[in-house]
Amino acid sequence: MRILMFGRGVIATTYGWALEKAGHEVQFYVRPGRAASYGPTVELDLLDARRKIWGEQVLESWPVSYVESLDSAGDFDLVIVSVSHHRLAEAARALAPHIGAATVLIFGNVWDELADAVPGLPAAQLVWGFPGAGGGVGDDGVMRAGLLPTVMLGLPATERQRTVRDLFRGVGVRVTEQADMRGWLLIHFVMDAGIHSRGLRLGSLSNMIGKRREFAEAMLTSRELLPLLEARGVDLGRHRGTVGMLRAPTALTSGVMSLLIGRVRTARRSLEAHTDPHAEEPRAVCADTLAEARRLGIAAPRLEAVEAYFA
Repeated sequence: MRILMFGRGVIATTYGWALEKAGHEVQFYVRPGRAASYGPTVELDLLDARRKIWGEQVLESWPVSYVESLDSAGDFDLVIVSVSHHRLAEAARALAPHIGAATVLIFGNVWDELADAVPGLPAAQLVWGFPGAGGGVGDDGVMRAGLLPTVMLGLPATERQRTVRDLFRGVGVRVTEQADMRGWLLIHFVMDAGIHSRGLRLGSLSNMIGKRREFAEAMLTSRELLPLLEARGVDLGRHRGTVGMLRAPTALTSGVMSLLIGRVRTARRSLEAHTDPHAEEPRAVCADTLAEARRLGIAAPRLEAVEAYFA
């Protein structure tokens, strides 16, 4: 399959690597001039957990192929768009005139209503999903990431969705399917707002490792945002497992989270690689969540208490 990764962030690079290793043709779209600044290879330090829960370490200088124009996007079978949520509409507008008959996988956080999040892209060609990978790029230029064994895809199971599902299964990634993808994405977003709010207060997510109380505060921050989800029309009853984590005693959930991140390399990798105190996405997640809470008149005292760190 011919696959175009929109951008060269951690998610796009991690899955691009896995897909190319499985025999697919993978190229990366970057803005004009960026290919030269990125260079011909990606320095990877990857924990690949598709076969072993503890992860197999991959150290590799991986040669990559770039395109700096979207004119040929319609010649690809699949375009995977994994960008920060606040850049998603911009990416969709750039891609829409060139998409042709290609399937587009929207692969990451979404906070806007789905139709508004990707203006111009044909709904019939879209598949919504969420990755199981994360990490960051250090000051040394090495991309440190973890690749987990599962991804999530939204239903219904259209022909395009089944093609994407089979693609991931073919590279050794298990696929879970979510009937209410919109609701799940919004729930995940407020969970991210909780953890990012604490990471920003500490300087970065990497500084949360080993701090059980900070995980407890993150869970409480997200719990306070459940009324915001209800105001957005999310049926929390359809997501009892996920929401149950927020409603459970924080002494229990924070302890489990802190233990997992402290002991399991693949769980820890995503946090420890987030060291940039100036990263845009954590601030945008918290700011957009608080703005929506205020718009709908929903109290969010814990998020407001740390607003100085992301305002």
